Amino acid sequence: MHGADARPEGKWISTVRLGPKSQIVIPKEVRDMFGLGPGDSLLLMADVERGIALVDPAEYADVMSKVLGSPSGEEGHS
Repeated sequence: MHGADARPEGKWISTVRLGPKSQIVIPKEVRDMFGLGPGDSLLLMADVERGIALVDPAEYADVMSKVLGSPSGEEGHS
């Protein structure tokens, strides 16, 4: 497949670079695909063997609440 339009719908692959402050910019096409905008939160997961992933924190709310010990939907702040 050649060209940006040849990729399967709903799929994206891209190289990003770390900027001067070690930040990355999520490509506009990906932000649009997921409806991301300024102030949105993403969950960063890292594994030495599997790499780095950014996911929607809502998809992992149950797992995070079990790990952090707070009931689902409640803030873990005092």
